[in-house]
Amino acid sequence: MAKIYYDKNADLKLLKGKKVAIVGYGIQGRGQGLNLRDSGVEVIIAQRKGGPNYEIALRDGFKPVEAEEAAKKADIIQLLAQDHLQGEIYEKSVAPYLKPGKALLFSHGFNIHFGYIRPPKNVDVYMVAPKGPGALVRSQFLEGGGVPCLVAVFQNASGKALDLALAHAKAIGGTRAGVIETSFREETETDLFGEQAVLCGGLSELIRAGYETLVDAGYQPEMAYFECLHEVKLIVDAIFVAGISGMHRRVSDTAEYGDYTRGKRVISKNSREEMKKILKEIQSGAFAREWISENQKGRPHFNQLRAECDQHPVERVGAELRGMMHWIREKGLDAKPARNSAAKKSASKKVKLKVS
Repeated sequence: MAKIYYDKNADLKLLKGKKVAIVGYGIQGRGQGLNLRDSGVEVIIAQRKGGPNYEIALRDGFKPVEAEEAAKKADIIQLLAQDHLQGEIYEKSVAPYLKPGKALLFSHGFNIHFGYIRPPKNVDVYMVAPKGPGALVRSQFLEGGGVPCLVAVFQNASGKALDLALAHAKAIGGTRAGVIETSFREETETDLFGEQAVLCGGLSELIRAGYETLVDAGYQPEMAYFECLHEVKLIVDAIFVAGISGMHRRVSDTAEYGDYTRGKRVISKNSREEMKKILKEIQSGAFAREWISENQKGRPHFNQLRAECDQHPVERVGAELRGMMHWIREKGLDAKPARNSAAKKSASKKVKLKVS
């Protein structure tokens, strides 16, 4: 069984007097940065001028600087830029300022595990990875809760890398929910597999295949959309709160029986074998090399695939039907993640959790 840490296992005092630089003020950078600041940690935001994230950081009360300046001043440098950008940012803006006693922090192990970042041996390298988007990390913190986190240590130069990771997890609210110890390899490979085989790749393709099957059989596109895409949220929400067995108790017996007797015909032996191939591509580093190469070439294949996805009939039908659902707009469910309501909550609520 995994080892799980809670508030009592983490000491915020370890961050007292330390400056934490967050490089990249995206969804995760914003959530963690605001929580750290509310917990009494001195936070430096590294974000380039000219983009929306820079303006958001200003509105949140930070004074963003270039990555070089942040790396010079900080004791702990947290890289939260996108995976394909981290290697270049590290080499140009972080590596020259990594002195003994400093720490390098990640929320995803991609660049360390696959060797695109190779830190010197005299610095701590560890990970704190919330298992939820940055907006949820922020909103749960403001409500007095937290999002579960993973922690891992790659290098323990100071002998206190795990303790520092737990302190950071506590400062962003993770130890309120529970923090699981793992490794950079395990976090990276399972995260990529989950995205590709189930959460994004598997689910998206399953939805499109179901939609196309019904439409090709002569059913109305609107009916196919509701049955194969719209209602996915109902099932996912039930699984989220009660597991698969709990979901079965929340649907009809007819649906439950159909699950047991037909599900394995869709996710067949061939599907499972393909999942194993995908996992091997991740483990060997083949996917990582492919993704980095795609970015170096200017993303031609990525852009083509995105355009094809955007043009799929289910997207057109879905846009029309969602236009009828006024509650989606009224509740802000259609808002872009970078512009969520957490900023308003941050300004109006104070959280009593300070480094002392």
